[in-house]
Amino acid sequence: MNSIVRAQKSGLAHDAWEKIQSKYDVGQAHEALEWISEMIGEQFDTNGDADNVHEQLKDGRKLCQLINVISPNAVTKINEGVNSFKLMENISRFAQAAKAYGLSDAEIFQTVDLYEKMNLHQVVLCLFALGRKAQKQGLRGLGPKESDRNERTFSTETINQGNTIISTQYGYNKGATQSGIIFGNTRHM
Repeated sequence: MNSIVRAQKSGLAHDAWEKIQSKYDVGQAHEALEWISEMIGEQFDTNGDADNVHEQLKDGRKLCQLINVISPNAVTKINEGVNSFKLMENISRFAQAAKAYGLSDAEIFQTVDLYEKMNLHQVVLCLFALGRKAQKQGLRGLGPKESDRNERTFSTETINQGNTIISTQYGYNKGATQSGIIFGNTRHM
């Protein structure tokens, strides 16, 4: 069954499904697959084509191996075989382990996004988010480095000094006004 038919059966409108698929980036997917291949030490086809990404990751095994490299024993049991429910359980376990590792709900994908090829863009985004977190832990990462928190504390004296300054955001601009400025022709009634 192709992805469009599955999307329609799941209640997702064709236009919405196409919008989701248009966000998919073959280059990012290729980079993510290469990162997985390097991290788990297994050679496989790293072509970023959506069909290949789906084929390589749909059983969840490589994802579970990846999270176990990043966070040892995060997934204690990786299911083998061809049973759909067992393979979807692998994907679900990966998602749970990724959340425990520090990814937010917005960064994690749903099991059907990968298993039924509904939103591979979200799968790639999740892998990039995981790569940023891994990079912060000193492992080889994926994508740009995650920024660090930059909190600042000011003394009461400094805060009070700041309160005495009138900024232009409050409307003071040294007496300049817009009076006399006319844009275009006047309205004739």
